Amino acid sequence: MAKGLIPSRDRLHEIIFEADTPAGKAFDVALLWVIILSLVLVMLESVEELNQRFGTVFFVLEWIITVLFSIEYALRIYVVTKPLKYVTSFYGIVDLLSILPSYLSLVFDGTHYLSTIRALRLLRVFRVLKLASFMKESTILVTALRASRDKITVFLVAVLTVVMIIGSMMYWIEGGANSGFTSIPRSMYWAIVTITTVGYGDIAPATDLGQFLSAILMVMGYGVIAVPTGIIGAEISQADRKSREKLNTISCQACSREGHDNDAVHCKYCGEVL
Repeated sequence: MAKGLIPSRDRLHEIIFEADTPAGKAFDVALLWVIILSLVLVMLESVEELNQRFGTVFFVLEWIITVLFSIEYALRIYVVTKPLKYVTSFYGIVDLLSILPSYLSLVFDGTHYLSTIRALRLLRVFRVLKLASFMKESTILVTALRASRDKITVFLVAVLTVVMIIGSMMYWIEGGANSGFTSIPRSMYWAIVTITTVGYGDIAPATDLGQFLSAILMVMGYGVIAVPTGIIGAEISQADRKSREKLNTISCQACSREGHDNDAVHCKYCGEVL
């Protein structure tokens, strides 16, 4: 092949990471269809009757897709100026996890069914179809989740502390009542199921004091649902006020981040020239 026919590194980056050009959009649309095909294959293979009849076909197609995804992953690493930034990014991790199950299946039987994680790659459809409003909303949501992680972490630590204390108390109260509270870890499992309002019913208190304590935990469960919802809701509202400008699909060649303003010259995340 003539040297002039081989795309340059910058051209490959434009095709693979961006959707503003016809070539970039065509690449992403083709990628989305391959992802959908791979998901359908994994689901069909789990049907015993179909697997018995078309198992070989499924196997061959799955490995063809895996090899294509592996080449694409290697190209993504090649075209960025800072590969580690891409590898450790959200999409970088998802891209890696989308090919690992097939290779792991060579050692651990059945792990290729975990390839359904490729569904996360379909999130690229928002930028491929130039749905700017969806891109903006997804950026707001991610920003809100990052801003609220400290508050959520403190809240979860508090909940786990309550679960440990209640679980220990229920083991002390119900341990001799033959009601399923055979250890503190099992009692903590019951407390988690109860406080999250799931209520499997596989373990239930038998004593009056245990039932009274479980009633208190059930009421507390409503707070477990309401508090993080309020925290994230407040952060979303604040992030929405800060994000009013239309975003584009330009991807930084250094850190692979998107969501830049239309008139941006430098990446607002790492400072590299766009």
